[in-house]
Amino acid sequence: MSTPLVHTATGTAVVERARRVQLACFDIDGTLTDGRLRFDSEGRETKAFHVHDGLGLVMLRKVGIEVAFITARASTIVERRGAELGLSEVHTAVSDKLATVRAIATRLGIGLDAVSFMGDDLPDLGAMQQVGFAVAPASAHVWIRERAHWITTARAGEGAGRELCDLLLHAHGKVDALINAAALEQADRTARITGHNA
Repeated sequence: MSTPLVHTATGTAVVERARRVQLACFDIDGTLTDGRLRFDSEGRETKAFHVHDGLGLVMLRKVGIEVAFITARASTIVERRGAELGLSEVHTAVSDKLATVRAIATRLGIGLDAVSFMGDDLPDLGAMQQVGFAVAPASAHVWIRERAHWITTARAGEGAGRELCDLLLHAHGKVDALINAAALEQADRTARITGHNA
């Protein structure tokens, strides 16, 4: 059975931009988190990441789309989350996000037209204006939303990252294969547990 369009309101031009993406770059605060800075009683910063975003990022890598975290803040939490997801491109304390995007694209041998960048505020704008697909979460600052190629319906930290991942997977024609693979994996796991291999 064919999977219906994930984004029925998404125009053809946006899908074409998404189809070209080989590198998906994400800001963190206000993009993959809700943007609020939280500190515990010891003064240590904490962040909350959405599990749906995490699975979406893993699926992108599974189908050959590289994923990068690029944040202006120094953060061991971001480094840890990137390691959990198996990311090799985790960049913290970045002062020039466009330069970082260019460097990653050069290493991958791709042009900026094959890059997406998801961001929420002015520090992201330089990169967003140069890549092939600029994306903003619904909660991004209005200046960023006005300049994005596409805006998610979800707010930052509430599945906006997954929404972009789903669009990229749809544009690349990978959704059905991923769903079928997940179903087979679950059936195999159930068979091992129950002893029913037929």
